Amino acid sequence: MSEPTTPTTAGEQTPPTAVSPDAGGAGSDLPEKASVLQVVKDQKKTILVAVTLVVATYWVAGQFGEWRLAGCVALGVLLGLVNHLATEYWLLKIITSGEQPSRETMMASTMVRLGVLSVVAIGAAVVLWPDGIGLLLGLAIFRLIALVLTSVPLLKELKKQ
Repeated sequence: MSEPTTPTTAGEQTPPTAVSPDAGGAGSDLPEKASVLQVVKDQKKTILVAVTLVVATYWVAGQFGEWRLAGCVALGVLLGLVNHLATEYWLLKIITSGEQPSRETMMASTMVRLGVLSVVAIGAAVVLWPDGIGLLLGLAIFRLIALVLTSVPLLKELKKQ
């Protein structure tokens, strides 16, 4: 299925402006060009959650003297945040460029990103074993929370319709 298009004065068809669910408020326009700063601004809630998770990890694990475990969980959360921001940057870049990526292009990009993330996370977990398992735990917890943060605005939008 293709998206509806808007006619221009020369008779060309351009895709309508899309809005990210986390893009700083409903109805806000996207920038002309994707930038890392724009992604960071749009994802400030997710970044705040990641920082809160890191602080909570040190606070809880520090009570038990498990500083290395706390560091591994925090590293997992930070890896998850980097992955999330890279994904959002890639999506913003595609949306602002106006191109229609193919399913194969999207799959290839996702597989490369997740492959690199997996190699780094599992490699670090093995090197830092047994506390390294906390890295995978931090990555999983962050991914779950980021999924909820991304899904809630979409569900609200569906409920309006």
